[in-house]
Amino acid sequence: MKYINDNRLRAEFFGTLVLVLIGCSSIVLTGLGGAFPMAALPIGLAFGLAYTAMVYTIGPVSGCHINPAVTAAFWSAGRISGADAIAYVVAQFIGAFVGALLLVIIVKGKAGGYHVADSGLGATTWGTFGVWPAIIAEFIGTTIFTLVMLATTGSKGPGALAGLIIGLTLLILHLAFFSVSGTSVNPARSLGPALFVGGKAFGQVWMYLIVPTLGGLFAGWLIKSKRLDV
Repeated sequence: MKYINDNRLRAEFFGTLVLVLIGCSSIVLTGLGGAFPMAALPIGLAFGLAYTAMVYTIGPVSGCHINPAVTAAFWSAGRISGADAIAYVVAQFIGAFVGALLLVIIVKGKAGGYHVADSGLGATTWGTFGVWPAIIAEFIGTTIFTLVMLATTGSKGPGALAGLIIGLTLLILHLAFFSVSGTSVNPARSLGPALFVGGKAFGQVWMYLIVPTLGGLFAGWLIKSKRLDV
């Protein structure tokens, strides 16, 4: 019952909603989904800047995880309790669903109609590189991203610059791995659109739920075990 009126959960819900809506809109509403490889830069900017905006907006309230893998990292590092971590993740998944739903409502208003299953919703999938390169990319990418989150928000962090560093990190991860795995590094970001798209996106979403979470847990373990002192 204590979580019903928890502002942290409202913040996590809202932040994840914004991330999914803005990030996936940059793919769907601009036609960038098929514009490889140059699409990685504007899409990365959309996700990265949306994350930065949310860090400065809801960071003082919830820490701005807006990503179950980040919450897993903070739990593994001993910075959040298990009960709070579960509540955060539930709020994040609901936010991702609502963000994807809002995008569906928007695209359905397109002249001539819009078939989500055929045209997509910015869902993450792997293709020409196959599942193992995608697994490696997601694990490495999530480990890097969550380590940056833990470091920049820790006692030795850069303070007010943390949000900018986090957003830029998400951008460069898109530049590096977008063509391999779609650069999810966020289970909620992948599941939200996949629920509406179905097909290949839903069939592959298991990897985006499991591997980024493992990457976050690994990053948290590195911090807690003092393999990395940040």
